[in-house]
Order: sequence, then structure tokens, then C-alpha cells
Amino acid sequence: MDSNQKPNPSGKIVIAGGTGLIGLHTARLLLAAGCEVVLISRHKPKATGEWQHVQWDGRTVDDWAEHLEGAAAVVNLAGRTVDCIKTPDHCDQILRSRVEATHVIGKALSTMQSPPPVWVQMSTAHIYGDPPEAVCSEDSPFGLGLAPTVGRAWEQAYADSVPAGIRQVITRTSFVIGKNGGAFPALKRLARLGLGGRVGHGRQGISWIHEDDMSRLIIRAITDETMRGMYIATAPNPISQADFMRAMRRALRIPIGLPAAEWMVRFGAHYLMRTDPELILYGRYIVSKRLEEEGFEFKYPEIDGALAALCAN
Repeated sequence: MDSNQKPNPSGKIVIAGGTGLIGLHTARLLLAAGCEVVLISRHKPKATGEWQHVQWDGRTVDDWAEHLEGAAAVVNLAGRTVDCIKTPDHCDQILRSRVEATHVIGKALSTMQSPPPVWVQMSTAHIYGDPPEAVCSEDSPFGLGLAPTVGRAWEQAYADSVPAGIRQVITRTSFVIGKNGGAFPALKRLARLGLGGRVGHGRQGISWIHEDDMSRLIIRAITDETMRGMYIATAPNPISQADFMRAMRRALRIPIGLPAAEWMVRFGAHYLMRTDPELILYGRYIVSKRLEEEGFEFKYPEIDGALAALCAN
């Protein structure tokens, strides 16, 4: 048994917004532990598994809500991807998809005779903004801008929606690196092409967490009744963007990585990759005091080990 999980998970676990990187990886670990897993999302998962998938619109209480009755836990990961150009429409969708989904889960739970005893809620470590040098923890002040605004609204929606008696756990999640989803596969391709060098000045912080540790943390939040409140979900050793890509090149055995000036990134991200250049031009150094104090043991505390595992064939 994983020492971070006491006891092993059991029963039915409902994962809202569960068809992305984090949801599917967590679902696989829960299934391996013998749990029943129900994924609730707008779109069917591209991967196959022994989970049950239920369609929902993220806005209304419908037949999907019956799966919450008697469940051992609900995990809410729902929200539109931030990997996009931040048009006014996209910004509105990013905010509303998180707030509305959280409110509707709370509305559904309020009607349950036997609601789940714990609700694990996703949030974002980007709530602290993009301080260029400061190392932030759970006690640090929030930043300014779209992501901190969304993070505050997301967490407030959760606080307003959780019915009394349900244990609350929030994970302010950093950059999750995983083999089959998120931004990591694209960064790996760039490095293989010799383009995995410093971006801009390269000193912007990358606070990261391996997908295994992210899922293990969620499962611990489900099973460990002492976990309550807000935690930063990040590995204990954030690094600069230049050092992150240097570690990527080591893992892939690529000798060089051409640097990219800020203007090149802004042009390429907008016109070629159709995403927000600030996702890579800015960053933050985040650590979790609470996970350290409570003895969470990371499988991948250092970037070299995490990348070696993800880059292995």
C-alpha cells in the first residue's frame, strides 16, 4: 500500500471533468485499487478504460447527479483549457466553466440523502500570479491578472457550494507533466527538434508536478480524513525555464537547444500554435509548506527523475 494513502481507496469515486490528463491518470490508479470510477464530462474520453462515462453540460443538474448518491468521494477537475489565445470569449469561458461547474455540483449534492463524505476541488497555483523571483507558499498573497481572478472566483464558488458536513480539500495545482496529455508532449517534440532552449531570459519559474504524484495526492485527499483545506499541489523543487529545458535535453540525450527570443515566442505562439505566449514567457516558483509538514512523500521530487521516467520508451 502507498504510504501516502491511509487506507486504500474503495467504493465509487466520481470525477467531474475527468477526461483530461489528471482525471484519466487518477481514474486508472483508482481502478487498479479496486474502486468503481464514474467520469462526468462534456466530451467522451479519447482513451478507453473500465470506468463509466456520463455526459453533462457543466451547468445543469440532470441524470448524472444520481451517481453522486452514496459515492465515496467527488473530485472536481472541470474547466475549459487555458491553452488558448486569451480572447474575451475564451476568458469568459475559462471563468464560467469553472465557476458554473462548481456551483452545479454543490447544487446536486445538496439534494443527496447520502452525499460523498469528501469533495476534492481543483484550483490553480497561478492564483499567486507571476512574481519574478519570490518563492510562494500557501501563505503568500495572490497575484493580479486573469489567472488569479479566475482562481479566486473558482475557490469562492467552492466555498459557497459545499454542503455542510462534507470534508473539503482544495489543490492549487501547478504545471502537471504527463506522458499523454497537457503541454509536456509538445515540449518534448520541440526538444527533439533542437528547439528546447531558453525562452526569453529563461529565469521564469516552472513549478511542476509529475502526473503520478498529482494523482497520488488526490487519492490521499480522498482517503486521509486529516486532510482539510487548501494545499499547493507541486513538487518541492521548482526550477527556472532554462534549467527545465536543460533537464529535458539530458533526459532525451539531445545535445543542443536553440534559444528563442521573446518576440519569436509571441509570434509563434499566437500565429502558429494558437495559444497564449505568456504561458511560457512568465512563471512562478511555488512550494507547499503543508505537504512538507504533513509528510507527503513525492515519488518524483526532482526534475531529472521525473523527466527520465516520462521520456523513457
